Amino acid sequence: MRQYAEDGWRVIGTVRDATSRIRVEKLGAEAAVVDVTRPKHIAALAERLEGEAIDVLFCNAGISGRKGMALGSFDFASWEEVLRVNLLGPAAIVQALVDNVAASRRKVIALMSSRLGSIGESSGMTLPYSTSKAALNMLAKGLAATLGARGISVVALSPGWVRTDMGGSGAPLSSQTSVAGLRKVIAGLKPAHSGRFFSYDGSSIPW
Repeated sequence: MRQYAEDGWRVIGTVRDATSRIRVEKLGAEAAVVDVTRPKHIAALAERLEGEAIDVLFCNAGISGRKGMALGSFDFASWEEVLRVNLLGPAAIVQALVDNVAASRRKVIALMSSRLGSIGESSGMTLPYSTSKAALNMLAKGLAATLGARGISVVALSPGWVRTDMGGSGAPLSSQTSVAGLRKVIAGLKPAHSGRFFSYDGSSIPW
């Protein structure tokens, strides 16, 4: 968000509370309070942006759920919450704003996935989070197939292991490096790339 705003883009960031809204506005972006699990919030956002073209719709809402879940100790309520935020939230946002994307010049929808969502590379760890991201990848693939006729490119992206609240202080990547890489991938997207899964460094990740 900061990098796009500094480069002169009009950036609209969604946040879950008023405190976060202040932080977003200090970065030079517009802010809207939107909990992606609440249909009324999404409807209000769609109404606010009616008629506005959106070049890049970046869906990055995500939670990891309760830590330490494994076979024999699944917390299904927590798992359902992860799916609501990580999968159904982005689906609802895309549904609400797809016409805005179609009206733009770039026509890009980017869904923030994770390498943990790769079925081909699965280690069986963090199943609630991993399954939510695998499902998100399927959403990206399916949307790419259905929205291609409207000229919209849809990709799943992995930010790498980043030093954030979720990634932890021991992660090897800074958020600045990850975001710069993701921006480079998005800037270089062509229609032929739609429906693919990319890492922040531009390499392809197996589904």
